[in-house]
Amino acid sequence: MRRKASFLILPTLVFAACTGSALFAQSPLPTTSAEDRALAREIFKELIEINTTDTPLGNVSTATAAMQKRFLEAGFAAEDVRLLGPDARKQNLVVRLRAAAPTTQKPVLFLCHMDVVQTLRSDWSTDPFQFVEKDGYYYGRGTQDMKESDAALVATFLRLHREGYKPRRDLILALTADEEGGQFNGAEWLVQQHRELVDAAYVINPDAGGVELDHGRVVVADVEATEKVYSDFQVTATNRGGHSSLPRPDNAIYELTAALNKLAAYSFPFELNDVTRTYFKNLVGQEKGQTGSDLRAILASPPDLSAAERLSTDPSFNSNFRTTCVATRLNAGHANNALPQTAQAIVNCRIFPGHSPEAIRQQLIGLFNDANLSVKYVSNGVISDIAPERKAMVPPAPIAEVFEPLTRLTQTIWPGTSVTPEMENGASDSIYFTEAGIPCYGYSAIALERDDIRAHGRDERLPVDSYWKSLDFFYSFAKALGGER
Repeated sequence: MRRKASFLILPTLVFAACTGSALFAQSPLPTTSAEDRALAREIFKELIEINTTDTPLGNVSTATAAMQKRFLEAGFAAEDVRLLGPDARKQNLVVRLRAAAPTTQKPVLFLCHMDVVQTLRSDWSTDPFQFVEKDGYYYGRGTQDMKESDAALVATFLRLHREGYKPRRDLILALTADEEGGQFNGAEWLVQQHRELVDAAYVINPDAGGVELDHGRVVVADVEATEKVYSDFQVTATNRGGHSSLPRPDNAIYELTAALNKLAAYSFPFELNDVTRTYFKNLVGQEKGQTGSDLRAILASPPDLSAAERLSTDPSFNSNFRTTCVATRLNAGHANNALPQTAQAIVNCRIFPGHSPEAIRQQLIGLFNDANLSVKYVSNGVISDIAPERKAMVPPAPIAEVFEPLTRLTQTIWPGTSVTPEMENGASDSIYFTEAGIPCYGYSAIALERDDIRAHGRDERLPVDSYWKSLDFFYSFAKALGGER
């Protein structure tokens, strides 16, 4: 077991060496033919138009079976295209591109989830499950999270096979279920039940990281080094109720609302760790004016908390500074003419590394300070009085065989780009492999404007050019990781 300090120091050293464009000689990437682009677009369209939500209308297996069909028709051996899972609607696909000869090198695994977040047609200006191209964007649920990478990697594996590519080690692509929610998380199930299919030297997870743009200007390329802990809490207010003609200020809805107003006004303490500190150090040179000054001020010792407060008005900065909690669902009352006896909210928290869900649950109890409220932990539909003590994944030590080609290719596509570690503010399936002792590196090669992050939201979209660049990246990156005899 490595000491925690070793994990945290190494990203700083390695990433600091990758911040300048002069580090690598840049040469053009292999050209992606019109035929390859057409196939990649066709695959992207097919995946977007399959509903893979965790609802009665959604079915991940429809999507994974469609991709299995493509691989089998392309000539992959049946034993190298495995469709399997614990539920008929949540089947995972594991594809193996075999090495040219037997090798002692462990494979490289590309990990991609196929499910998407629920959405309402009435919220969108287009049908979320129709692939629409307009004004230089692809629209549809999953265009940012993360069917763009699913499609790019399916297209990459098909192209490598068609070209007769013979790697020095196996390359694996896993397309999985229930990363966004549900009871059949495919990554966890594969690690626990079929480790032999996904055992790898390391994992590349495109569900994190990417290139940040500011009005078309490349700011930085992020690689996930750690991530927050995802936790849901059920906050319940109970009351004796009564007739609605005799309203009282202590009814359940009022009590719950008062608690949520406290939460909305509250900020968890400002924090930095080695990963976020390195990220902001690399960002300082890209930011001008007050933002640049404030970034330098929070990196001082002690940090300038007034600068942190100004930066925190930007949600992307704020989420990197602290634990965040927000109410996402509400349910209350039992009749139109009765005072509510019960009111409930789901509070979703993204917990800064170093704090456990149970510690945050206790903080919420203290913040609300109301004996009529309960705060319970929710996971996969199970409600518990006590939350877990898990405190986030430890950053893996970066290795040259990953970061040299990642940096070189990134700087070829986006010249002058600083490559830096980041803390993923959401959560990903990397945790299951990290807990199993397999290092995970999150990088999507997708370039997005900072103010146009629409994953999980309405009118999700992806710049067309961003998709083509990610396709170019993954083709060359897969070959660099696989090696060639």
